[in-house]
Amino acid sequence: MTSVTRAAGALPAAFTSFVGRRQEMAEVRRLLGAARLVTLAGAGGVGKTRLALEAASASARAFPGGVWLVDLTPVREPDLVVEAAAVTLGVADQGTRPVADLLAAHLSDRRLLMVLDNCEHLVDACAQLAQRLLSAAPEVRILATSRETLRLTGEHVVNVAPLPPDDAAELLAQRAAAVRPGFTVTDDNRQAVQRLCADLDGLPLAIELAASRLRTLGVEPVVERLADRFALLTAGSRAARPHQRTLRAAVDWSWELCGPAERVLWSRLTVFAGSFTLAAAEDVCAGEGLAAAEVMDVLDRLVTQSLVELAGTERRPRYRLLETIRQYGAEHLTADGDDGRVRSRHRDHFLALAERCHRDWSGPAQAETLARLHADHGNLMAALEYQRTDPGADGQAALALPAALAYHWLAGGCLSEGRRYLERALTAAPEPTAARARALLVATHVAYTQHDLTAARRHLDEAGELAAALGDQTVLAAVGGHRAALALREGRTAEAVTRFAQAVADHIALGDRHGEIGWRCGLGIAQTLDGHPDAAETSARALADAEEHGERWARARLLMVLGRHAWDRGEPAEARLRTVAALDMLRGFSDGIGVADMLEQLALITASEGDPERAARLLGTARGLRKDAGVTTTADDRPIRAALTPAAYDRALAAGAAVHGPDAAVAHALDDPGTPHTPALPHGDGAGLTHREEQIAALVATGMTNRRIAAELVLSPRTVDNHVTRILTKLRFTSRAQIAAWWAAK
Repeated sequence: MTSVTRAAGALPAAFTSFVGRRQEMAEVRRLLGAARLVTLAGAGGVGKTRLALEAASASARAFPGGVWLVDLTPVREPDLVVEAAAVTLGVADQGTRPVADLLAAHLSDRRLLMVLDNCEHLVDACAQLAQRLLSAAPEVRILATSRETLRLTGEHVVNVAPLPPDDAAELLAQRAAAVRPGFTVTDDNRQAVQRLCADLDGLPLAIELAASRLRTLGVEPVVERLADRFALLTAGSRAARPHQRTLRAAVDWSWELCGPAERVLWSRLTVFAGSFTLAAAEDVCAGEGLAAAEVMDVLDRLVTQSLVELAGTERRPRYRLLETIRQYGAEHLTADGDDGRVRSRHRDHFLALAERCHRDWSGPAQAETLARLHADHGNLMAALEYQRTDPGADGQAALALPAALAYHWLAGGCLSEGRRYLERALTAAPEPTAARARALLVATHVAYTQHDLTAARRHLDEAGELAAALGDQTVLAAVGGHRAALALREGRTAEAVTRFAQAVADHIALGDRHGEIGWRCGLGIAQTLDGHPDAAETSARALADAEEHGERWARARLLMVLGRHAWDRGEPAEARLRTVAALDMLRGFSDGIGVADMLEQLALITASEGDPERAARLLGTARGLRKDAGVTTTADDRPIRAALTPAAYDRALAAGAAVHGPDAAVAHALDDPGTPHTPALPHGDGAGLTHREEQIAALVATGMTNRRIAAELVLSPRTVDNHVTRILTKLRFTSRAQIAAWWAAK
């Protein structure tokens, strides 16, 4: 685009087509009709100037006084901003009167639109000029472009984001066709084009520079060379402004506008992979020139300058850097010699986060814990990689992070990744230590969840030997629980019952309530599958204990097994209710294998109810989840297949496979687009409850915990635990909420 403005106030003519931005165009035009100051804010190279010129041109008829472009790129002194505006509008400075007064008088009775372009390096002077002109000239409108806002009362801000994928690909195709006639996006190069645009953050400047390289290179070679994007993307238009001719020049411009503290924080933020929280930035980036108390204000300034983007939600705000901004800052971090220190702080921060999440797992915030770990997945993997490659790292310390992430691997849908990091750490640190024993336990759990029982036994045997040699009773107790789980998976239910019972007793002796609850759920499962006479009471108590502590993950598995047991007893209604309750309990988790198990069970129940087509869809979803998890075992589908024609079965299976992710699978199975739902289980009539049990049921209905009920009735907590267990068993309930609902309906 030319930078010459014609005397009549017309805007410069565009040399190229305008791609995308329909929503932003509509919003800017709407605001120009209602507001007097509109600022387009965004990162360098995001296309603010082009959007401003297109919106101004489309709005020209509304401004009989003309649409005027004031290009501030060459202006370096704040005092010259007014001069630049006056020259553009043809206001002659021929006397002693201040130019600002002359300009205000000239505009006082005119209805026009002034485009103040590239304000970021003179933002205070631009704000003063806008304030003066808008006060003196009621019919003037100002459309500003800047990497930070003017912060004036009445300013309306439109944040200009990178292009969405489809528009980015279209921009690349059009610009590439201009330098390489015949270039089009085809099935052969579509994925490479999409990857190139994504790697360039959807920035129009970067995409146009990349398109110029397609004159001599294919798309794939350009993608491969993006590791050094600042050297690659240098062939800009000679007619472009200096800071828009290369990608480096565009980012250099932003760097030069930052103060010392902003540059320090920018460079240090580059150690984050993906998004990050304010607390993480304060912990990781503070020190040596930047106090922790300063980080929030400096981060806010970087956001204001469009160098850091807001991410996350209103409730859980997060921040991120565009990859181009990140790579530029990382160069400075390395040049400053600060890279190793900041990356070590990053690793230590995320190790502390992982250990805190592991410690607090058995509680009401399990889904929230997984969501936090999922949000920081990139950072956690970066910390693991740094620990692995850091030449000064302690191999034993490197075991801590993959072990602390146990539930991220197991319940967060990251089994293969977790197994890889665990095995790497175990190989690198073979010394017989407590840290190794704990990591072996997690590796055992991951392996048997993936149905690799051979590896699980190998890891568990070593963990047991190490714990015995070290006298580590905590690890020994956990080894016993995992031996029970292995016995159960291999069909040795009687042995599993004995081992689970011992694991529960061992964890009670250690005062480990979390372990006690988890292994008691396992005991309920084993007794149910073994036909043990105590199965109902054990399961009811396990469900009650788990609910009281907010534990959902283990509780869901016990409910699933109770559903299967009901199915085997010829009680399909209860089987469905238990299975659906188990599925509902896994909302918010990323446990694809757990959800797949439940979907397959629900499919059999659904087929028996006369709906084989829906059953096949559930099977298709389950198989998709197993495939995503790298697990190939599937349920017996013969009853469902036999009820449908081959074509109908395949269609239903394919329809189910189109549902992606555990949460979507749960919603699909429950015929619910996302509203939380807890199915009602069969309500008993209360017959058989003793007076004391009714008294305790009434207190449960008020929301009291077992400990508070014990204090109220002057009983021991264990006695109250037993009473609640018997109430759940007699009423065939699985939760305290059902007791409360039943009591309210009496």
